[in-house]
Amino acid sequence: MVSNKTKKILDGYVEYLENLSPSTIDALNKHVSNDVRFKDPFNDVTGIEKMKVVFRHMFENIENIKFEVHKVYLNGEGGCLEWTFCGILMNKKWSFDGVSTVVFDSNGLVVEHLDYWDAASSFYEKIPVLGWLFKCIGNRLKIEP
Repeated sequence: MVSNKTKKILDGYVEYLENLSPSTIDALNKHVSNDVRFKDPFNDVTGIEKMKVVFRHMFENIENIKFEVHKVYLNGEGGCLEWTFCGILMNKKWSFDGVSTVVFDSNGLVVEHLDYWDAASSFYEKIPVLGWLFKCIGNRLKIEP
């Protein structure tokens, strides 16, 4: 059974992520533990300061970032978030869908935030030469019925 406390904590974290900006990165301390593990297709870091570096790097390289959570699933330790990420990368609109699993400690702080999204189709295929290469590989691996 999921407690109201877990729901409230996860809702607060979702609100933080949906309003994330360069000026709110330091407020991460209110939501994650000092030894948080953050992982996505490009990063696997441990520690709040390293997670902040990942977020800062994201804002330095992507413009007009918007992170929108569509669904939240709760369990006793945290939950799962379905989301869409939008921004402008290399002067082109960019968006992709993903899922995050989030685990809380006994103090209600995030100890693990793992992002899952398809980096090949969401990122690498947008880079001109790499995109062509990934499409060629994908076409060769496709099974036609």
